[in-house]
Amino acid sequence: MLKAEGSYILPNNVPANEFLNLEGNKISTSKNWAVWLHEYLEDFPDQQDVLRYVLTSNAPETKDNDFTWADFQARNNNELVAIFGNFINRVTVLTHKYYDGITPSEGILSQIDIKTLETIRAYPAVIESSIERYRFREAQQELMNVARLGNKYLADQEPWKTIKTDEQRTKTVMFVALQIASALAILSEPFLPHTSRKLKEMLRINSRETQNSLQWSDVATKQILIAPGHTINTNELLFSKIEDSQIQAQMDKLTASKLANEIAEKVTTPQKDTCTFEDFTKLDMRVGTIIEAEKMPKAKKLLVLKVDTGLDVRTIVSGIAESFTPQEIIGKRVTVLVNLAPRALRGVESQGMILMTQMPDGTLVFVNPDTAGVSNGDSIA
Repeated sequence: MLKAEGSYILPNNVPANEFLNLEGNKISTSKNWAVWLHEYLEDFPDQQDVLRYVLTSNAPETKDNDFTWADFQARNNNELVAIFGNFINRVTVLTHKYYDGITPSEGILSQIDIKTLETIRAYPAVIESSIERYRFREAQQELMNVARLGNKYLADQEPWKTIKTDEQRTKTVMFVALQIASALAILSEPFLPHTSRKLKEMLRINSRETQNSLQWSDVATKQILIAPGHTINTNELLFSKIEDSQIQAQMDKLTASKLANEIAEKVTTPQKDTCTFEDFTKLDMRVGTIIEAEKMPKAKKLLVLKVDTGLDVRTIVSGIAESFTPQEIIGKRVTVLVNLAPRALRGVESQGMILMTQMPDGTLVFVNPDTAGVSNGDSIA
C-alpha cells in the first residue's frame, strides 16, 4: 500500500539482533533479572558511556550473547581506561608539562609521522562503512584502533626520553599525538557521546572562545586538526577503574533477585488428607546415626545404609544417591521412622525411612536432630 501511494521512502534493509542475556539467563523485568538504568547511574555516576561501550562491544548482532559484570569490568579497565584513557592522559599531561598546554609546532615530519597522520585520516571512512552496514561492534573496534595507534606511536617515539636529547623532535611527536587525540574526540561521538564532549572541552575543540570548529569530515580531509599555538585545558581523567567491590555489589543484587524468584516460584506440596491424633501417634520416629553407606548396584538413585537407631542397627534403602555420596553421610545424625513396614527394594529389605526435605533445585536435605545431648533411640514426639 505504501509503495502504491508513491511518496514514501520504503525500507530496503531491516537489521535485527539476536537475544542478549544477563549472566547466563534471559533478561526479565518482571523477575527483576535486569540492569536498571536509574540504578546503574546511581551506582556508576558519570559512567554512562561505559555501559554504552560494553553493550555495543557484545551486541548480539549475529548470535545470542551474554552481558556479565565481569566482562563489564574487564572492558572498562583493560580497554577504556588502559587504552583510550591512558593515551589521552599521557598526551594532555605531557603537553602541559613540556609546553604549558600549548600545542607545539609540527617541525619536520618523519616518515612514521606522515604515515601515522595518513592512517588517522583513513579512519572516518572505515568507521562509516561499518556503521552503514549495521556492524556497530566492528565500528567501535575501529575507533579503539585509533587509540591503540596513538599508544603505539607514543611508546615507539618516547617523547619523555627525547625531551632530554632532541627538543624539536619532541615537539613534532607531541604535535602528532595531539592530532590523534583530536581525531578521537570527533570519531568517538557516535559511541561515547559524553566522553567525546568532555574530550572536546579538554582540547578546546568546537569552543566558542577558540572558534576551532571540527566536524567528522575534517578528520579525513584536514592536514591539521589542532594548530600550533592552540592552548588545551588541564587534564581530566576520562575513565576510572572499576573495583571488584563494585562488581560484587551488582552480583549481590542479582543473587537476591534469583533467591526471591526461587521463593516465588516454589511449588508447595498441597496438604494431605486430615489425620487424627491417633493416626499420628502410630508413627515411631527416633534419632539415629548412619554408620555405613554404599551404592546399590545398578541403581542410580539408591544407597544402602546401616543405621544405628538406638534400638538396633538396621538396613534402610534410601533414594538419596543423586544428592549425597556414601562417604559424606557416614556419621550423619538423622531422623528415622522405625516402625514403617519392611519393604524389599532390589532384593534388599529396607527396615525404615529417613526423613528428608527437597530444596527448590531438587536436591535433598536431611531433617536431622542436631540439638546437643540428643542420643540414638530418643523418640521424636
